[in-house]
Amino acid sequence: MMHWHIVCDFDGTISRADVIDNVLQRFADPSWESIEQEWLDGHIGSRECLSRQLALVKASPAELLGYFDSVEIDPDFPDFVDHVIGLGASIEVVSDGIEQGIARILARNYVTLLPILANRLRQVDHNSWRIDFPYASDACRAASGNCKCKSTPRGKRVLVIGDGQSDMCVASTADFVFAKGRLAEYCERNAIPYARFDSFAELPALLAKLPRNAANATNFSIETQELFHHV
Repeated sequence: MMHWHIVCDFDGTISRADVIDNVLQRFADPSWESIEQEWLDGHIGSRECLSRQLALVKASPAELLGYFDSVEIDPDFPDFVDHVIGLGASIEVVSDGIEQGIARILARNYVTLLPILANRLRQVDHNSWRIDFPYASDACRAASGNCKCKSTPRGKRVLVIGDGQSDMCVASTADFVFAKGRLAEYCERNAIPYARFDSFAELPALLAKLPRNAANATNFSIETQELFHHV
């Protein structure tokens, strides 16, 4: 696995729920939902969507931290991280979510050394916030807050692990994808080589089936695909 780089989503993939959606449900004006629909319909990118939505949040730092401390993750994720690092792969958490929340949630679950590439929440006043996008790109085809394609290093094969819309663009250029939710449906519709999963407990067995010498996704035969889908 030393030639593989893993790009792993957070919300709905590592975490049990979508953290930003839950923040909005708890602390934002209900108009955030119409903005969400504009994004889902493809009328705006996630950068514009998140900027407008987070401006609607009214919460103190203590309230936000209290929510972050309630978030559960897949209990097998910490062992998965140890496993892939032991195999020699590199792994990053790359998310269109909130860096501070992700770091706090992972640290509470004893995952402290992973690089986290995500958007950053900034306090405007006592209970108002804005969101900054340190990993955005004007060239991003999806107009994302975090351009996940920027996190794919040259010279390594790329494995994407994700569940939703923010993962679709990078999944299209990856060597292979472990997918659930809407991302699995997207890969199926667009003939992107992938394996469906529900829990990180399943992934060591799937990793063992990745071809050692595959230069890119086109090397995955139909027979190999069938093996993945029946693990």
